[in-house]
Amino acid sequence: MTTESSKEEKNVVTNRKALHDYFIIDRFETGIALKGTEVKSLRQGTANLQDSYALIKNGEVWLIGMHISPFEKGNINNHDPIRNRKLLMHKREIRRLIGKVAEKGLTLVPLRIYFKNNIAKIELGLGQGKKSYDKREAIKERETKRQIQRDYAR
Repeated sequence: MTTESSKEEKNVVTNRKALHDYFIIDRFETGIALKGTEVKSLRQGTANLQDSYALIKNGEVWLIGMHISPFEKGNINNHDPIRNRKLLMHKREIRRLIGKVAEKGLTLVPLRIYFKNNIAKIELGLGQGKKSYDKREAIKERETKRQIQRDYAR
């Protein structure tokens, strides 16, 4: 029996820079292995995905460079803010990712952290880096859409 509340997702952090710097080809939902105080910090929204990426080592997926601030009411058991964290995926998904990441120019980028049914999840994107002219084109397209919306609203 599923209810509306069981499908509830609460966004914690989104990585807007990743959407600016990469073409996102595919998206994956993964779990993340966290310590207790990290979960409490995430619930407060004190995380940063800037300059973080995922890496596949020895058949496991690791999140590198994500910063979760120490829990303010924690004690000596607080975690290291920038430690590498293991992502939880099925083996067949990891094997599929290994093949795709081996392609030229593809990388795993964390797009957002959210809670789904009170479990912390990360949305990974398989991205291809944008060139600077692609970024300028996207900005120009966004500005023209805004201008059209302004003109339409008048």
